[in-house]
Amino acid sequence: MRKFSKVLALTLVLTMVMSSVLTGCKKENGTEETQTKTQTQGATPQADQEAEIEKPKKITIMVDGTLFTKANGRDAFEAKWEELSGIDLEIIQPDHDAYYDVVGQTLASGDWPDAILLSSTFYSGYAEEGVLWDMTDFWENSELKASGRINNEAITDSLYIDGKLYGLSPARGNGCITYVKKAWLENVGLDVPTTYDEYIAMLDAFTKGDPDNNGIDGDTYGVSSAGLIGVEAPYTNYLPEFYQDAFPSFYKNADGQWVDGFSEEAMAGALGRLRDAYEKGYIDKESLTNGTSDCRNKFYEDKFGVFTYWAGTWATNMRTNLEANGFDGELIPIEPIKEVGAYLERQAPVWCVTAKAENPEGVAKYFIESMLDGGEMQQLFTYGVEGTHWSTKEEEVCGKIYEEGQFHMLENLETKGTQYTKNHIDPLLSIGNFTAFEDPGAEQVTADTRISQETFNNHSKVVQLVPSTDVMSQYNGDLTTLKREIIANVVTQGISFEDEMKRYEEEGGAEWSKAIVDSLNAK
Repeated sequence: MRKFSKVLALTLVLTMVMSSVLTGCKKENGTEETQTKTQTQGATPQADQEAEIEKPKKITIMVDGTLFTKANGRDAFEAKWEELSGIDLEIIQPDHDAYYDVVGQTLASGDWPDAILLSSTFYSGYAEEGVLWDMTDFWENSELKASGRINNEAITDSLYIDGKLYGLSPARGNGCITYVKKAWLENVGLDVPTTYDEYIAMLDAFTKGDPDNNGIDGDTYGVSSAGLIGVEAPYTNYLPEFYQDAFPSFYKNADGQWVDGFSEEAMAGALGRLRDAYEKGYIDKESLTNGTSDCRNKFYEDKFGVFTYWAGTWATNMRTNLEANGFDGELIPIEPIKEVGAYLERQAPVWCVTAKAENPEGVAKYFIESMLDGGEMQQLFTYGVEGTHWSTKEEEVCGKIYEEGQFHMLENLETKGTQYTKNHIDPLLSIGNFTAFEDPGAEQVTADTRISQETFNNHSKVVQLVPSTDVMSQYNGDLTTLKREIIANVVTQGISFEDEMKRYEEEGGAEWSKAIVDSLNAK
């Protein structure tokens, strides 16, 4: 076990670069490269392991706002969990935006929770520093792995670091899919684009023509995004049609070597496409500074027609908001164009047992593993508590009439006028099947949500998890800042990529990048 004196320093570095540590992906084919797993010799058989695991009397967890918050009925969730498990549960739930600041402070204090939810960046960093319990043997011999309930083993496989597993994700990470307003396509007489040339022709028509049918040419534009490069992995996901095969960070190439894609020729091509579209007005001029809410509001106001945003529930949310504003809400979630090949799926947040947990096997079995028990506990983590978050009573909720016995979500306690859609696990992303009974909420999923999610699931690949190194922690924050400046200058200021890459070398970017690549290849 490593000493924990570096935990606070690591946390400070990770907090600064969490939104800028660029994770890599395997570009050559549409599949994720699975880390090689090593199994410890002499592992305890699954039946014996189950018998040996002591049931904890209490479990303390730290989680962000993806679990129902106190304002949204967390007390009811906690009570139900304790009823089902017979274990006392203590939930530490900082404000969502300050979550990782509090995580760092908590770990630095030495008073650690038993289980903690971490993003992929923090997962790899804390695993490197010995903060997380190695659950490789536990998982390989677990009831859950042997149960047949897992429908996507690749998600767990992707979490192995140097052959060891430090956490589990109960659901896929999801990602962004490109939505096109159907009415706009019809108004300009175009079909759904399947190639980059067709995509650009659509943006040209949306920018110069009258796609919103208001009688005025040229008062709209094609696409908007929250930044020219995303603020979190997988970073290129808001403008995939322009980045195509370019990836601005570290990934393993066909030879199994780590490289930095930012300095490759493909990146010059991507920035050239972005600059050309930006100069022609196809891309919202405020994209550099937009937040996601800015983009959504402009989309709802019918200012642009193409929006690459989260698959699944957001398909319904966007249709509802467009219709509320008096616009046609029908959206087409398109398959990735030929040059993109596959959308990028982010690494899912990971549930980990901390290295100071007194009974790590018990925490893993009775808390993490139970989330996918195929029955009541999985239902609790997916939909919440009956009478608080969902119901089967005959009633009217937010203007919708439900019959007796019809499963439905209840009105949001914090946001009146809206219904809950899920708890911690999105039912369309869960990697575990219900087996004790059918998914109770399956019928409530809208057609547009299901089509969007299924299209993404069938045409995406998971970005590869990049291991953390001391060199990466030292340099990648400054390196990422420099990369983002270069992207902005090339696209919005018209500076040549070649001139900016000279600056990249002069200001240390090339040196930092090489040091990180060398450290990754030395692992």
